Amino acid sequence: MRPTRREFFGLTAGAAMALHAAHRRVRAQDITGWDRVPDILARIAPPTFPDRTFDITTFGARDNGTADATEAIRRAVAACAAAGGGRVLVPAGRFLTGPIHLASRVNLHLDDDATLVFVTDPQAYLPLVLTRFEGMELWNYSPLIYAIDATGVAVTGGGTLDGQADVDHWWPWKGAWKDVPARPGQPTQLPARQRLADMVEAGVPVSDRIFGDGAYLRSSFIQPYRCQNVLVEGVTIINSPMWEIHPVLCRNVTVRDVHIRTHGPNNDGCNPESSRDVLIERCTFDTGDDCIALKSGRNAEGRRLARPAEDVVIRDCVMHDGHGGVVIGSEASGGARHIFAERCRMDSPQLDRALRFKTNSVRGGIIEHVYLRDITVGQVAEAVVTADFFYEEGDSGAFPPMLRDVELRNVTSQKSRYGLLLRGYAHAPITDVRVIDCRFDGVTDGDRIEAVRDLAFTNTRVNGELRNGRVSR
Repeated sequence: MRPTRREFFGLTAGAAMALHAAHRRVRAQDITGWDRVPDILARIAPPTFPDRTFDITTFGARDNGTADATEAIRRAVAACAAAGGGRVLVPAGRFLTGPIHLASRVNLHLDDDATLVFVTDPQAYLPLVLTRFEGMELWNYSPLIYAIDATGVAVTGGGTLDGQADVDHWWPWKGAWKDVPARPGQPTQLPARQRLADMVEAGVPVSDRIFGDGAYLRSSFIQPYRCQNVLVEGVTIINSPMWEIHPVLCRNVTVRDVHIRTHGPNNDGCNPESSRDVLIERCTFDTGDDCIALKSGRNAEGRRLARPAEDVVIRDCVMHDGHGGVVIGSEASGGARHIFAERCRMDSPQLDRALRFKTNSVRGGIIEHVYLRDITVGQVAEAVVTADFFYEEGDSGAFPPMLRDVELRNVTSQKSRYGLLLRGYAHAPITDVRVIDCRFDGVTDGDRIEAVRDLAFTNTRVNGELRNGRVSR
C-alpha cells in the first residue's frame, strides 16, 4: 500500500527513497499484458562493434568450397578478439569449415554472395563443449557456431549457412523419421538420449555427463551459451543437423530478418531456452519442426536451474511449414512467462498449429502471461491453439503443469480442424484463456475443451457464429 502524503514526509530521506524503490519494483512486477512490452524492448539493444574488419581470406581461407577454412576462420576470430573486437568477414564465395567459436565483441559477417558450408564429419566437432540436448546439460559435440560466456556476439549479413545435413548425414541419428527411412544397423540417439535423461534424474553432475563419440546426439546450428547482447541478423540457414538458433541462458538477444529453410527431424527454427529479453522479428520459418519454440530445461534439469524463458517479443514473422508457429515446450520445466507475439502470418497445410503449448506432469512448469494479437492464419492442419497436457508421457508424473493467463486478440484463421484444442487435467485445469475480437473460419470439428476453467469469448466468430461469454469444462 502506498503511504499517505503525511506518512511519506514523516520518513527520513533514505527511508523515503527506499520506499519509492520498493514501490517501483512492485509495480514493475505487477505489470502484465501488452503494457509490459515497451520496458522489454527498452532493455533489448543489439551489440555494436568496432570498425575493424578481418577478412578470412587474408588468414588463408579459400573460396573453392573444398579447402578446409576452419583454421583460417579461427585465426581471424582470434585476431579480431585480440584487437578488441570487430567484424570477421566471409566474402563472396563458398567456404568449407568446421565449428566456429565466437568471442566477445566479434561479429561473424557474411557477404550477400557468401556461403559457409559446414563439414559433416563428427570428429571435426571435437573437443567436446558444454551444451544442451533437448533441455539437458552435457558435454557433447560443438554446435556449428558456438559462443560461451561472451558479451556482444553476432552472426550477420545476407549470406547462407549450410549445415549439409541430409538423409545421409546427421539426420539418420534421429532414427526413422518421415523422409529418413530406417536403416538396418544404423546407430541412433535413442540409447544415449535415455542415458542422459537417467543421469539428469539421478542428479549426476554435469561435469560427468560426457557424450560425443558413439552417442549420436546431434548439435544445434547456432548456440550462444550464457551470453549477453546477442544478434543473429540477415542470414539464411539451410540443412541443419537439429535446432537452428538456440540461445541458452542468454540475455538481450535479437534475431532479425533471418530466413530458415530446413526440413530435417527436430529442425526447429528459433528456440530461446532459459533466456530473457529476446526479440524475434521479421524472420521467415519453413521448418521440419516448430518454427519458434520457447524452452527452459527438461524435467529435473529445468527445476534444478529454475531459469524460465521470459520477456520474449515475436513480431512480423512469417511461418510456413512446421509443427507449430509459436510454441512453448515441451522442455519447459523451468517455466515460461511474459511471451508476446504480434503481426505474424502463418499459412501452410503442413503447419499444424498457430499457437501450441506442449507439456505433461513429468515435465511440469508454470506457463503464464502469453499474449497474441493481430495474427493472420491462412490454414493450419490441427488447431489455431493447441494446449495439450497429455503430450508424450501424459499424466504419469508428480509435477502437474500450470497454464494460465493466455490471451488471443484479433487472431483470424481461414481453415483448421479445431478452433481451440485445450486439454488440461481435472486436478490441474488450464485457467483464464481469453479470445477477443477473433474470427475462425473453416473449422471442421469445432473446439475440443477438457479441464479448462474460465475460458472467455468476447466478440468472436467461429464459422460465422458469434460467441460471447465464459465456458468452464
